[in-house]
Amino acid sequence: MNLSVKILISMLIAAVVGVLINKAAGDVAFVQDYILGKGGFFDVVGTMFIKALKMLVVPLVFCSLIGGIAGMDDMKMLGRTGGKAFALFMLTTVIAIAFALTAATTLGIGEGFDVGSAASTAVTVNEAPGFGQVLINIIPDNILGEMASGNMLAVIFIAIIMGISIAHSGKHGQRTAKVIEDMNEVIMALVNIVMNMAPYGVFCLMAKTFAEQGLEVFIPIMGYFLTVASVLILHYLGTFSGIFILARLNPITFIKKMRSVVLFAFSTASSNATIPVTLRTVEERLGADNSVAAFVVPLGATINMNGTAIMQGVATVFVANAFGHDLSFIDYLTVIGMSVLASIGTAGVPGVGLIMLAMVFQQVNLPVEGIALIIGVDRLLDMMRTAVNVTGDAATTVVVAKSEGKLNMDVYNDPKAGMYEPIDVNSHKHDLK
Repeated sequence: MNLSVKILISMLIAAVVGVLINKAAGDVAFVQDYILGKGGFFDVVGTMFIKALKMLVVPLVFCSLIGGIAGMDDMKMLGRTGGKAFALFMLTTVIAIAFALTAATTLGIGEGFDVGSAASTAVTVNEAPGFGQVLINIIPDNILGEMASGNMLAVIFIAIIMGISIAHSGKHGQRTAKVIEDMNEVIMALVNIVMNMAPYGVFCLMAKTFAEQGLEVFIPIMGYFLTVASVLILHYLGTFSGIFILARLNPITFIKKMRSVVLFAFSTASSNATIPVTLRTVEERLGADNSVAAFVVPLGATINMNGTAIMQGVATVFVANAFGHDLSFIDYLTVIGMSVLASIGTAGVPGVGLIMLAMVFQQVNLPVEGIALIIGVDRLLDMMRTAVNVTGDAATTVVVAKSEGKLNMDVYNDPKAGMYEPIDVNSHKHDLK
């Protein structure tokens, strides 16, 4: 049984267990104190698993990106790679928001919806920094401080200039590059160890989510939920498959090999926490060269938000219809433009989804309080849109690598390439002599 199957089974069992707890023991003090609540079993194991993944992100991105850039034969490739990746990120985001607006307006979701007390519900959303401030924050005044805080744009910037410096440092740079390459291999081995604990961490995360949410929360806004979910699936299967066909790659191969990444993203609801899994998959399972993958994957996890854009489009139409607000053609164009720009301007900001949604609402004169209508089901939708987001990162990486001649087609077409193997600590014998 491979890792993807194990994770899928643990997710299904967790969903059943979570719903049963919600129905039968949701109000039991013991369950709240020792299983679901802060410091409970599910919370402790699930949080430890996510922290273990996040622990790997900065050193993995830092070492992998430095190694990739230092090994580039032509530094102009860095600019081409970045330009192609950015263009694809923006293109797929525009397609995603267009799909969302078309589906939501066609179905007329939110019409006649009883807003109830939502109109007077106070919703607090952190203010996003200006685009200029985001650019300023890319350059750190304390390298170690930015790495410790996990500011991915700053980490990417540091790694890029370090990689370029190593490439121009002759023998000293070659020795440094070798050390970083070895360190990267060690970190990838650590990723494999953490991955073997995934079924248990995923079970606790999923069980806790369903135990707290239940099924009743979906009934009042089932139309909104199903619309977002349907457009996410359409974008996942349609847009990414179309891009792969244009790039003359088999999309079925890509979708099959992305299963473990999608399951990780769904269970953690964090693009950054999934970076170690995404990087390993695009390099070892899909054959993208490290020089491309190490740059595009962390950049995409920071600014590429196809799934979030879909949620914004559907939510905007839903809230507009619920509050009886007519959106003009200019408003729709504004939503598209804001969704694209906000994904860049809010990069690395905690709670980015709601911040971006609040920004869009303000631009088209919708009440920010409308977020209260949809926030109840946002956790599960967040898990789904994160899966779409990381798939977009991986798809862009593979297509850009193909265009640069940096995609190993033998690895891409090999169904068993880079598959996770269980770690058997007893099989490693060390000669202490």
